[in-house]
Amino acid sequence: MPIDKIIDPNVVINAYSKGSNIAKSGVVASNDGVSFSDFLRQEVTDSIDTLKTGEKISAKAVTGEADLISVVEAVTAAELTLQTVVSVRDRLISAYQEIMRMPI
Repeated sequence: MPIDKIIDPNVVINAYSKGSNIAKSGVVASNDGVSFSDFLRQEVTDSIDTLKTGEKISAKAVTGEADLISVVEAVTAAELTLQTVVSVRDRLISAYQEIMRMPI
C-alpha cells in the first residue's frame, strides 16, 4: 500500500505549519493555560504535603493515635513520592550534564 494512502497530506501540512509557528514564536501555547513552572511548583508543593502527612501520621502511630491501615497508606504514599522526586532529580541532573557536554 503506498504511503499517500496511509497518511492524509492535510494532517501533515497542519502539523508542519503548527511546528513552524512554534519555532518562530518560541512559545508553546497550552489549552489549559498552565505554564511548566506553575505545574512544577504545584507538584513540588503536593510532594512536600504528602511527605509531611506521612510524618504526622507516623508520629501519631508512635503515640497510638493512628490505626495501622492509615499509617501504612501514608508511609507508602510518602515512599512513592520520595522515589518519584529522586527519579526526577536524577533525570534533571542527567539532562544538565548532557547539555554541558554539548559542543558550542
